[in-house]
Amino acid sequence: MKLKWREIGAGLVVPVVLIAIWQAACSLEWVNPQVLPSPWAVLKKWLEYASPMTPYDPASESWLAWTLSGELLRDTMGTMYRVIVGFVVGAGLALPLGLLMGSSARVYAWFNPLLQVLRPIPPIAYIPLSILWFGLGNPPAIFLISIGAFFPVLMNTIAGVHHVDSIYIRAARNLGASQSTMFLRVMLPAAVPYILSGVRIGIGTAFIVVIVSEMIAVNNGLGFRILEAREYFWSDKIIVGMVSIGLLGLAIDLAMNKLNKHLLRWHRGLEN
Repeated sequence: MKLKWREIGAGLVVPVVLIAIWQAACSLEWVNPQVLPSPWAVLKKWLEYASPMTPYDPASESWLAWTLSGELLRDTMGTMYRVIVGFVVGAGLALPLGLLMGSSARVYAWFNPLLQVLRPIPPIAYIPLSILWFGLGNPPAIFLISIGAFFPVLMNTIAGVHHVDSIYIRAARNLGASQSTMFLRVMLPAAVPYILSGVRIGIGTAFIVVIVSEMIAVNNGLGFRILEAREYFWSDKIIVGMVSIGLLGLAIDLAMNKLNKHLLRWHRGLEN
C-alpha cells in the first residue's frame, strides 16, 4: 500500500510543477489571460460549469435531479453515452470477425483486402457521409465512434489468434481436442491479452472521435462545449473541457488496467 501511494505521488510531481509554472507565468503577466487563463481561473470556471443551473427547490425537484442539472455533468453523461454505445457496437462487430479471420485462412482471404483498404481511412473522413446517412444527433456520432473502435479491436484480435503458441495447439490435438474445443479452450484464451490491448486502444480512439463528432453533429457533450467556448473566446472553458476529457480518459484507462490484471492473472503467472 505504501509503495502504491509512493507511485501515485511520483506521478503527480510533473503535473504539479507544470501547474506551478503556469500559475507563475500568469501571475507575472507573461501571457495574455485571454489566450491562456491561469489555473485558478480555470478552476473557478470548472466549479461554475459543474454547478447546478438553478437554486435547489425541495418543493419542485428532488435532490438527485437538482444535482444532475449541472451543465458539466450533463455534457459528460452525453459524451460517455456516445462513447459506450459506439464502442460496444464497433467492438461487438470486430471481435467475432477478428476471431474468424484469425482462425480461418479462408475467411481471412475473403475479408482482408477490403479491410486493408478501409483501415487507413480516418473516421473523421466519414463525417460528410454520416451526416447524409443519419442526419444530426447521436446516430452519426455513434457511427463514427464505432468505426474508430472497430479496427483496433479487429487487428489485435487477429494478431492474438495468429500468435497462439503452436505448442498449445499440438498438445490439444494430441489430447484429441475437437475443432470447437481447440477454438474455445486454447485459441480464444491465448488471444485474450491481445484482445484487451485492442480494447484499450479502441476506447482511446473512441474518445478522439467523439469529441470531433460532437463538434459537428450534436448540440451537447464536452466536444460541443469546447467548440461553443471557442466561438465566444472563453479560453478558460475550453481548457476545462479538455481537462475533463483527459480525466475521463484516465479513469477509464485505470479501470481497464485493473480489468486486464484481473482477467490475465493466469497469463502473468505463466510469464513469471
